[in-house]
Amino acid sequence: MLKERISEWAAVPTPFYLYNLDLLGQTLQAAQMAAAKYNYHIHYALKANSNKAILELINSFGFGADCVSGNEVNRALKRGFAAEDIVFAGVGKSDAEINFALQNDIFCFNCESSAEIAVINELAQQQNRPARIALRINPNVDANTHKHITTGLEENKFGINLWELDAVLQLVQKSSYINLIGLHFHIGSQITNLSVYQKLCERVNEIQDLFIARNIALPHINLGGGLGVDYYHPDENPIPDFETYFNIFHQNLKPQPEQQIHFELGRSLVAQCGTLISKVLYVKKGLTTNFAILDAGMTELLRPMLYQAYHKIENLTSQLPAEKYDVVGPICESTDCFAKDVLLPETKRHDLFALRTAGAYGEVMASEYNLRNKAKAVYLP
Repeated sequence: MLKERISEWAAVPTPFYLYNLDLLGQTLQAAQMAAAKYNYHIHYALKANSNKAILELINSFGFGADCVSGNEVNRALKRGFAAEDIVFAGVGKSDAEINFALQNDIFCFNCESSAEIAVINELAQQQNRPARIALRINPNVDANTHKHITTGLEENKFGINLWELDAVLQLVQKSSYINLIGLHFHIGSQITNLSVYQKLCERVNEIQDLFIARNIALPHINLGGGLGVDYYHPDENPIPDFETYFNIFHQNLKPQPEQQIHFELGRSLVAQCGTLISKVLYVKKGLTTNFAILDAGMTELLRPMLYQAYHKIENLTSQLPAEKYDVVGPICESTDCFAKDVLLPETKRHDLFALRTAGAYGEVMASEYNLRNKAKAVYLP
């Protein structure tokens, strides 16, 4: 599809992020319809992509927002997300961020420690504005994903461990400006083995029983997100299987009567709609390999260097016989390499490359390292 539409953006200076808004709309509709079957609530995780045009389209579908910084809360509000649909997570919320969220009366703080609860209570008291919170419980469930994006094990920095629960509940009880309304869980990202979510449901059911035994009724359960996408076959599988994903929770979770169920999806909504377009600066012949040196690097797409992540790479302009290349960027770092031994059509200077599935954790993680200019965004309707 990209090759057929290349004339629409061939004159745009590279590198740039190319967003297919039609595919994004189809993905959002699929997620919305699958969640609506069970009256589930979706909050979009801004950390995946906070591009303003993308946020406006997501907001038009009626989703809430999942934020992990004060600036993300602010961005969500400015893009039209209702304060009553915004949740604020993260292990290190600053006083200024908490105060801003309190002033805007957001729906809920997802709290990750006793220390955080104490600070939120103090700041809420200063504003004379009670804070709604959910406890992020660490369920100790292995997401079977990359170690750097696993968040639900006791060895991770996230969440409250079950052995801390009694002390945390005592603190909540004596914190007069804290209103406990729910539980929050998130076990990791890029999860493709969906049986992991069945294990999560089993643990959530057990943890719910602990609260029921204490006569604590909670109106909200937030099960996080983490649903993975197909980085290897973006054209064959552009939209994740939201039907199966939500059905796993419907079949295995045991919510209490009238309890509302929330999810925080990010990557699965936006990853496939984005592509990083880059131009070949040079082809360098080595002793054992050829280097295709692009004008995009780790400053535009960090995931391959940070997580050893795979992104499908395509030469959009060459139709010559294939050769192997190490595809690298221009940054003054040896780690600035997208992939090694990639079989591509014979590549020449000024060929256009597409690095696929870059809609999540691409633009949002960009930096100005080496004093690089930030790449622009271009939109396909």
